[in-house]
Amino acid sequence: MKTTPFTETHIALGAKMEDFAGYNMPIQYKKGIIEEHMAVVNSIGVFDVSHMGEFWVKGPQALPFLQAITSNNVAVLTPGKIQYSCFPNEQGGIVDDLLVYCYESEKYLLVVNAANIEKDWNWCVSHNELGAQLENSSDRMAQLAIQGPNAIKALQKLTDIDLYNIPYYTFVVGEMANIPNIIISNTGYTGAGGFELYFYPEVAIKIWNAIFEAGAEFDIQPVGLGARDTLRLEMGFCLYGHDLNDTTSPIEAGLGWITKFVDGKNFINRVALEKQKNEGVVRKLVGFKMIDRGIPRQHYALLNAEGDQIGEVTSGTMSPVLKQGIGMGYVKPEYSKVGTEIYIDNRGRKLKAEVVKPPFRPKN
Repeated sequence: MKTTPFTETHIALGAKMEDFAGYNMPIQYKKGIIEEHMAVVNSIGVFDVSHMGEFWVKGPQALPFLQAITSNNVAVLTPGKIQYSCFPNEQGGIVDDLLVYCYESEKYLLVVNAANIEKDWNWCVSHNELGAQLENSSDRMAQLAIQGPNAIKALQKLTDIDLYNIPYYTFVVGEMANIPNIIISNTGYTGAGGFELYFYPEVAIKIWNAIFEAGAEFDIQPVGLGARDTLRLEMGFCLYGHDLNDTTSPIEAGLGWITKFVDGKNFINRVALEKQKNEGVVRKLVGFKMIDRGIPRQHYALLNAEGDQIGEVTSGTMSPVLKQGIGMGYVKPEYSKVGTEIYIDNRGRKLKAEVVKPPFRPKN
């Protein structure tokens, strides 16, 4: 398994380590997923997300290349702005979802999912007909996500940059903990507020120690991938490999807002996706809360009142905040309206649920 600059630190802290996307990653620490989840919701937690992939796209063909390969309209980005997007495939599905960082008019950073680094890189290279300059820097960048309502208070101790002046989905490059050239990004996938820091692996431990010292007064906690999943699900955020994959279209997934059919943007599979938007889809991704007690799990069948299968659960958990089962899944469109009663087939038990509009937990 691959490691991150923090692997030995996780082990020393007693983390439960497992293989995730080929990396030896912490799933949870001694206090457990629920306590880690609540630490982020109420105060501050730190995630090692150094396993994520990073690709540079540069040169005069950078923008035309990104306009052709991603679903969102990259042309609206200005330096310091970030965009959520996806790589559509020719079959109507999604190669991966990603973030696009605009550094300059001819310099962009793509942040992709750890499990898809090789797949995404090969996809970009094989579709680079315009000759953009591509560079895979995944092994030369480390990343921490510092999340929670007190994250900004702790990090502000470590920099002269006014973090309160970095709006959501923007970034700056500057000094943090006396280390220059840190990417300070306000995106987050927890709904609890906070920042992501990108830096060279050789300064990783210095950054980690500085953050935990600055956050000590807020009872800062390391957080594993288990709580990262429950936090994103409470916000109704999609996870690749669960709610998104090579067969799910962005229109079906409710990602029409990142699928822009603007003049001059002839991205991969545009015609088919535009037809879906105009004519409708055969399934829709919905959020639901359990009415009966139970925990929905990925691949559980979704049923109507008569017991006919109408879809499938893609993500599910027991919400640490709501103390109630929540989930997401694809259903036939006629069952997608908020308030519709549906049922989860939990190993032969038919459990009642209700379609709701995420987020399940209010954003901080």
